[in-house]
Amino acid sequence: MSNAGSFRRSTADVELEDGTGQGDHVLHHRHSTELEDAEAGRLMAGQESVGPCQDRIPSPDSAASAGRNEPQAVEKPVSVSWRDLPRKGQLALITITRFSEPLAQSSLQSYMFYQLKWFNPDLSDAVIAGQAGLLAASFTAAQFTTAMLWGRAADSPRLGRKTILMIGLIGTSKSIIEPILAQLPLLTYPQVISCFGFGFATSFWQAMLFRIMGGITNGNIGVLRTMISEIIQEKKYQSRAFLLLPMTWNIGIIFGPIFGGVLSDPAGSYPKMFGDVSFFIKYPYATPNILSGLIMFLAAGSVFLGLEETHECLRGTPDIGIRSRKLLASLIRGQMSTTSTAQYEPLASTPRNSADPIRDLEMSPIATRGVSSNIPADKNPQPRARLAFRKIFIPNVNLTLMSHGLLALHLGTFNSLWYTFLSTPVSDSKIRLPFLFSGGLGLSPATIGLATALIGVTGIGMQLLLYPRVASALGTLRSWRWSLLCFPCAYASIPYLAVVLRVTSSSDGKESGEISMSGLTWVTLAIVLTMQVLGRTFAIPAQTILVNNCTPHSSVLGTVHGLGQSASSLARTLGPVVGGLIYGGGLKAGIVGLVWWILAGFAICGLILSLWVREGTGNEASLDEELEVSGEQVRTPNGPSR
Repeated sequence: MSNAGSFRRSTADVELEDGTGQGDHVLHHRHSTELEDAEAGRLMAGQESVGPCQDRIPSPDSAASAGRNEPQAVEKPVSVSWRDLPRKGQLALITITRFSEPLAQSSLQSYMFYQLKWFNPDLSDAVIAGQAGLLAASFTAAQFTTAMLWGRAADSPRLGRKTILMIGLIGTSKSIIEPILAQLPLLTYPQVISCFGFGFATSFWQAMLFRIMGGITNGNIGVLRTMISEIIQEKKYQSRAFLLLPMTWNIGIIFGPIFGGVLSDPAGSYPKMFGDVSFFIKYPYATPNILSGLIMFLAAGSVFLGLEETHECLRGTPDIGIRSRKLLASLIRGQMSTTSTAQYEPLASTPRNSADPIRDLEMSPIATRGVSSNIPADKNPQPRARLAFRKIFIPNVNLTLMSHGLLALHLGTFNSLWYTFLSTPVSDSKIRLPFLFSGGLGLSPATIGLATALIGVTGIGMQLLLYPRVASALGTLRSWRWSLLCFPCAYASIPYLAVVLRVTSSSDGKESGEISMSGLTWVTLAIVLTMQVLGRTFAIPAQTILVNNCTPHSSVLGTVHGLGQSASSLARTLGPVVGGLIYGGGLKAGIVGLVWWILAGFAICGLILSLWVREGTGNEASLDEELEVSGEQVRTPNGPSR
């Protein structure tokens, strides 16, 4: 294994498990150990002592050694428990960050059909279905245009992962012109404005504008996956660590639709309490969006105060957010001045510590994030060498990204059409099985929230109890391939829920849309959802691990995750738009299942493609690949620089 790889593993082992950075002496010990391990690794390799980011281009011997030893590092899956996960505090902050997005997305989808109807009551159900698809796609279309750029920015040592997360949550910005002002106050709030604006929109085009605004500034999911892979570097923990994000998504879609269904249109839903409140009459869908915006504020605050930077060149550098948390804690305890002096004075008096300006910068109570002018030139972080962008696209990367895109295509289309299908009124046209029937389930927003919460509850149960054991027994690749079988079965069965509803349930007035679902309808709905959730439970975390491990070089890890998010966003853009149009056309033609059966076909294509995908090692770049340094290209080990 290369020295760089050994250094990364050793630093991961000495970091505090709870991720809170408690105790300045412990923090000092951690940085001291990191520097000692790094120095020892360099001495063993015959290298000179260099700064944090100077040893990024491997020597021919060390790189060749890494290439020879890499296959031996692949271990058989080992069963671990949730308690075994390292850095639990940091993982908890990542899950809190992720929670805000599915909460907001699923909340608005539970009432989107009715909000579009409120915009223009004269539109037909088919037109509303098309608009719902466009509205869902506008966010991911905007995301597609910027996701890869956010990934590249997160790979830059001038920005890092945490900065991009803050931009994605509330649009905060850091000055990269003056290092002493590395973190500035909030400048713009596109994500929060997106939530608030959507709730206060009074037309379709206003709603789309706010959705686009939110998508452009949101590259969070790729960055979060990158951070997890850098926090959890041992493969035996990956199946559980990467499961946290889809598990958080399931939690979000439990509460999001419930909040959306209960809080939307309070004047109409609760006329005795809010029927005369002019605000709720004028803006019936503002309340759930205000809640979503506030939750994003809380998530941004937790990131700012508690999340540590994981970028190799920025680990351990002073962070104004974490320092603010410590300052706040000291203020609460009433010991700010005395505690700071008592803790830092012994370190300054130690010759070994005072000789290390990097450690002094970290432990100094007045340091700000950035590069201190007191650090010698040879200690300053150097530009990090990155694999050339065009060298990223090796065959396995291409196949993995294609499979990732296909999975996102049918999952994104399902998420959009599912809410529309639940909201579509029950049809009174004649049923001619097996294919000629129309209509949806005609559920109210509150009932839609309950039906959608079944997805989250079922998913969490499977993720906690089923996935870790099966993934450990079968491995990532095999469990992923088997899970893809569930999607065609689920999609092909969904339209027949409308038939079951019409045969077994009663309607108390078609005009009011009040539908009484029978027990058999609920059971059938639960069975269909279980198939879909079972597939998603195994497919999403496994797909994330495959994208992470297909990375040809660790220097482009954030870029590869950004490309994965771009592929996902493109698929989630095209899927809902085209799916919404096909769904509307199917309603007119009396074939509501048309789009679902096409979706099943795409799921089958993804299953076939998976047979050619393999699990990479995360470091497959050959020794003579081109690397990018500060906008230039160098060839290593023998190619001339240019």
